[in-house]
Amino acid sequence: MLTRFFAAPVFIAVIAIAMGTGIDALVKGVAPNAGLHHLLAWRFLFGGIIAFAVFKAKRRPAPKAEAIRFHTIRGLLQLFCAFTFFYALTQLRLAEATALGFTAALMVAPVARIVIGEKISPVAVAAALIGFLGVLLAVTGSGAGNDLADGKNRTLGLIALFSSTIGYAFVLVFLRMRATKEDATTIAMFTNVVPAIALLPITFGFFGFPVLASLPVFLALGAAGYSVWFLMTLAYAKAPAQQLAPIEYTALIWSAVLGLIFFDEWPGWQLWAGAVIIITSCMIVAFEGRFRTRRQAGLPASDIPE
Repeated sequence: MLTRFFAAPVFIAVIAIAMGTGIDALVKGVAPNAGLHHLLAWRFLFGGIIAFAVFKAKRRPAPKAEAIRFHTIRGLLQLFCAFTFFYALTQLRLAEATALGFTAALMVAPVARIVIGEKISPVAVAAALIGFLGVLLAVTGSGAGNDLADGKNRTLGLIALFSSTIGYAFVLVFLRMRATKEDATTIAMFTNVVPAIALLPITFGFFGFPVLASLPVFLALGAAGYSVWFLMTLAYAKAPAQQLAPIEYTALIWSAVLGLIFFDEWPGWQLWAGAVIIITSCMIVAFEGRFRTRRQAGLPASDIPE
């Protein structure tokens, strides 16, 4: 039973999101000094090295031309999302950026309907809307009592953030399209290698080599970034996109804790009230997916393999 729980797609997604929030906090802390261009390029380079090594070690078959074209487009879109979101992190509070970033989850179900024809569950839609209300409430208390530091541009940060969320909704649906055809190792490899190939010539050509002291941080970001996408690929291969999308809301809790510890960002009561609503919506979707499977299979929930 315990093994089944840890192998469940919802649990895998929660772990991946917690790690992703840790990456966001690290980016927010080091990007101003290390340089966003260096951070992105070297994060993807180290992630690509790790991902390619795992790909070769597992002796995965060489991808076909059609897969390479698909993953190149998806990788470039992933790079755009990473750049805009990382920039937003440098301009906004961590909890605020995380909360507003949840709008991507609200777009996943309609994007999945348009792109891959995935049916939208009314319960999933209702739960996502409930979660969005929780996000709205949480944003009002995301940084109560704190003003943004000098040099921050909130407007540009918000524009970058919402640009990232729109692209991220498509990235998640594209991930779902390939997760049922290819293994997580291959997808994670492309996710890191494509952005690295695109960024490194620009970085070396215009910005040179980074400070050596920053390389361990970039390595940590690369390893964590690879792990997040590997776990998310596993999760999306086992469950519909609309079932996992609201689980993204749990990042709000992690961002509030990390923002408080490392950046002295004190969330108001609204954030915690919103977090309760968000978690409730996640549970609704998770349990609804399980019981819907039970109805389709004609079996008791306890008889359905995880």
